[in-house]
Amino acid sequence: MKIRVRFNKSRGQEGRGTAEHAWRVFVGKKEYLAKNVVFTIPCQSEKDCCSEDWNMMAEGEIEIDRETSTIKIVAVPI
Repeated sequence: MKIRVRFNKSRGQEGRGTAEHAWRVFVGKKEYLAKNVVFTIPCQSEKDCCSEDWNMMAEGEIEIDRETSTIKIVAVPI
């Protein structure tokens, strides 16, 4: 699955996480807010199709650690 990570420009605002939730992680149509993101697989930059925003993108799956608000992007198991 294609995973996109973008800086959260509205962090700290109502409904957009705390000031520490610096990352928006998109998996399909679902969005997650995270304090930390770890890529364990290759990733690349891409320009968002509908705006002037840029993303880091990888093909894989996510693992969520809710205690630390960390999303790890990992390879799809074979």
